[in-house]
Amino acid sequence: MTTPTTAAPLLFDFLDHSHQQLQRQLGVLKRLARQLAQDELTARERDELRQVIAWFNTDARQHHLDEEKHVFPALLESSDEHVVHTTRRLRQDHGWIEENWLELAPSLEAAAGGYSWFDRDTLAHGVAVFEQLCLDHLVLEESLAYPEARERIHPADLERAGVEMARRRAEREARSAKR
Repeated sequence: MTTPTTAAPLLFDFLDHSHQQLQRQLGVLKRLARQLAQDELTARERDELRQVIAWFNTDARQHHLDEEKHVFPALLESSDEHVVHTTRRLRQDHGWIEENWLELAPSLEAAAGGYSWFDRDTLAHGVAVFEQLCLDHLVLEESLAYPEARERIHPADLERAGVEMARRRAEREARSAKR
């Protein structure tokens, strides 16, 4: 069983791992968008793009939900107005990131399917904007939100969050092993 002393690292290990995955997925997305602007994608690249799309449709969204549920509430209760303001901005960023993704996804799905009805330059620009929004958001979380949350979240809440995330990861890995 997870103890309160290991719960904080467990929760933030999951969140940090998601940020690392985000950076990798953005790198793949950027590379594929650049390739797509120059030429058609190969079958292998279309498979890579499908994996990126799936990650943003599932893991990235779950990451934001986890932050909204486990990290942001304690920050919004802070007496430090800068922390509260930054947390509100991060919540708003989640909305902007989602909106940007919803605009990009149809064109990316078309590209993954081998179709080319979309404007490649518009897609490349959209991917660049999406990447920058995600990276700016990530930096703000890692520089302010996560350090503040580590100090403010009660150990029992950290433990519950860590256990919930570990259970979800184990279920996901079990599903993947069955495929």
